[in-house]
Amino acid sequence: MPAAAAPIISSVQKLVLYETRARYFLVGSNHAETKYRVLKIDRTEPKDLVIIDDRIAGFSNMLVATVWNPFSHVYTQQEVRELLGRLDLGNRTKMGQKGSSGLFRAVSAFGVVGFVRFLEGYYIVLITKRRKMADIGGHAIYKVEDTNMIYIPNDSVRITHPDEARYLRIFQNVDLSSNFYFSYSYDLSHSLQYNLTVLRMPLEMLKSETTQTRQESFDIFEDEGLITQGGSGVFGICSEPYMKYVWNGELLDIIKNTVHRDWLLYIIHGFCGQSKLLIYGRPVYVTLIARRSSKFAGTRFLKRGANCEGDVANEVETEQILCDASVMSFTAGSYSSYVQVRGSVPLYWSQDISTMMPKPPITLDQADPFAHVAALHFDQMLQRFGSPIIILNLVKEREKRKHERILSEELVAAVTYLNQFLPPEHTIIYIPWDMAKYTKSKLCNVLDRLNVIAESVVKKTGFFVNRPDSYCSILRPDEKWNELGGCVIPTGRLQTGVLRTNCVDCLDRTNTAQFMVGKCALAYQLYSLGLIDKPNLQFDTDAVRLFEELYEDHGDTLSLQYGGSQLVHRVKTYRKIAPWTQHSKDIMQTLSRYYSNAFSDADRQDSINLFLGVFHPTEGKPHLWELPTDFYLHHKNTMRLLPTRRSYTYWWTPEVIKHLPLPYDEVICAANLKKLIVKKFHKYEEEIDIHNEFFRPYELSSFDDTFCLAMTSSARDFMPKTVGIDPSPFTVRKPDETGKSVLGNKSNREEAVLQRKTAASAPPPPSEEAVSSSSEDDSGTDREEEGSVSQRSTPVKMTDTGDSTKVTENVVQPMKEVYGINLSDGLSEEDLSIYSRFVQLGQSQHKQDKSSQQLCSRCPDGVIKLTIRLNLFPKSTS
Repeated sequence: MPAAAAPIISSVQKLVLYETRARYFLVGSNHAETKYRVLKIDRTEPKDLVIIDDRIAGFSNMLVATVWNPFSHVYTQQEVRELLGRLDLGNRTKMGQKGSSGLFRAVSAFGVVGFVRFLEGYYIVLITKRRKMADIGGHAIYKVEDTNMIYIPNDSVRITHPDEARYLRIFQNVDLSSNFYFSYSYDLSHSLQYNLTVLRMPLEMLKSETTQTRQESFDIFEDEGLITQGGSGVFGICSEPYMKYVWNGELLDIIKNTVHRDWLLYIIHGFCGQSKLLIYGRPVYVTLIARRSSKFAGTRFLKRGANCEGDVANEVETEQILCDASVMSFTAGSYSSYVQVRGSVPLYWSQDISTMMPKPPITLDQADPFAHVAALHFDQMLQRFGSPIIILNLVKEREKRKHERILSEELVAAVTYLNQFLPPEHTIIYIPWDMAKYTKSKLCNVLDRLNVIAESVVKKTGFFVNRPDSYCSILRPDEKWNELGGCVIPTGRLQTGVLRTNCVDCLDRTNTAQFMVGKCALAYQLYSLGLIDKPNLQFDTDAVRLFEELYEDHGDTLSLQYGGSQLVHRVKTYRKIAPWTQHSKDIMQTLSRYYSNAFSDADRQDSINLFLGVFHPTEGKPHLWELPTDFYLHHKNTMRLLPTRRSYTYWWTPEVIKHLPLPYDEVICAANLKKLIVKKFHKYEEEIDIHNEFFRPYELSSFDDTFCLAMTSSARDFMPKTVGIDPSPFTVRKPDETGKSVLGNKSNREEAVLQRKTAASAPPPPSEEAVSSSSEDDSGTDREEEGSVSQRSTPVKMTDTGDSTKVTENVVQPMKEVYGINLSDGLSEEDLSIYSRFVQLGQSQHKQDKSSQQLCSRCPDGVIKLTIRLNLFPKSTS
């Protein structure tokens, strides 16, 4: 069945910035370098940004556009050469002079981050290096490796300001080469469920949207697919990004309504990692994407609680995607995802760090008897995720001195108040669990209790899968599968609702709890794709080790961004298997976090406020470093009287409550259709042909360019290399049977791990031989869970020394049993003749290859003609 719709691929993926005295010319092309666009940036304006695009005519505040020419805004390769030649000739100092050039190539890039102005003129920020981090259905996800910030106005018109350099330094403190990600064809700000739901819109909706878009559009290039096909072809869909998770939205806002949409490259901040789970040769990609919110963003002690608009601090949406890599298409492939959220307690609270205490006292800043800020926050969640909203609160409940319990009491009161007005079937579910207390108890196994909570959560929310239930669920029915929640549709399942996990910092305890919930969801995802016979995964298997390592990278990265150090307590801490050597590393991480919070967080907060556009430098007003607090920057409603006040009882948006349990953002309605751009293309058009975009079949390329992503593999990095071991990634193994303990060279292992950590831009966490332990580590079993058979979370016990000979006999199997022949015995004459025949074939082939190489070396011109390319744009560093 042909695809009804496909994502639109951006036509601007490679850029070159050319410079003259009066202009910058930004030339962008698609991946195949067959279609080009040109932006002209004026350099004679000292403070205004003047961008001329061939698409739109008109004026916009400080942004100016020229008269629209419908036939010149898309160029071929030859037309671009001629255009650049004319510009070069026209900008020389003397006509006909050949010694000097009038057009200079300034920089090559892969995307525009945006434009920013402080107190002088505008800067343009370009992505100059990128690295491929993941692949979802053929759609590449890149990490920003390096950027270049270029001042636009010419030196002759520049009006200098003494504070410009300081603002520039503060802005550049936001390291864009650290955990910023983008994609040319996949919307990273939305979940996989949203992106695939949009692609499955009914054809009638797409046709009506295409007709309406064509009437409103002035871009012939976008509509040429309609003209050439006469009503047939493939619909291309592009949706508006979810701006809450976009970090350069303010930098692109000034050009958003003036230039073609392909120039707009939205980036997210957080984490992206991908690993390959090999199941008897069948590749399955496990991808983890974390989107950090750009609203009320900041550092640990300086951003707590929520602002007046319902945005909370340290809010991160984590999505785990499972896909069968043997089929790449979104239409024919098998994809599954599960989403969960972490974020600070949605109340008005803070901690005063001026006392220089490791744990500053928690203060409730404002009284909120009607839970106004919590209502705004949960209304946003209902709109994006649907119902039920499940809160897993991990803060302490029993303390000698009241500290964290303040937040628990206020959160319980807020949820109780809000629930009394919601319909009973859509109420907010609140699960309090003092994780620190259970960690110290010798009568409780923390991960077993978390596993029980995870099972109940996943059963309520369900998960997303884009295909109907496998036939294996009918052949091998499972009770847990029949109790699964969510929404079942003819094409698969939808996740309705979300788990929201929080502790005080939303770092260590939260990451472990999210790992356990993700591990439970991963079992259901594998079962839904027919890869395991029961929706259950045990520790000490290759699959769980791979997933745990992915989550530790995820936790380390998010902890560095918000807290200033890596995770202190890891999964192995709560499994009671962390070695004693980790205690000193825990102390170092704690000291690093304390130092960062006390001395560097204020500067980092200023950088984030400037980068996100929370603060705009203005002549005659206080500078950023002169403000006593940034409270009024993030709580703008406190500076004015609101014309309308939300109801204290009907605190939700009416349209949202009508469609529950489905998320309103994914419902097909007029408001959501306005967020889509729908075009019709030929099925082989470059804008929607993801196969040609990924494999480049008509171009001479190498395997290194096409398959440049070196991801962690369960078979290479975790599966034992001993002959005779079960290769299944779901087999429970002993600690000394893992692939990392039998790789041989320790330095090579550490180098491989370091490369993988560097790819995720997170400093390498401690190795497996030194995983975290703390004062909370106490061995024991959970005796409080009566009658429940919980998952084994303790490692397999080591074999006694007396049984070492038996282990060797079981591991090293006889050669005849493995290969079917004993090589120490003599070979028969028939086997020798077959062997000699193959040797002769190999020698003759070697001679033939050698002669062909000599022939090619005599005619190098032919090779040059095969490999020559237009060198207008650089190759990706990926």
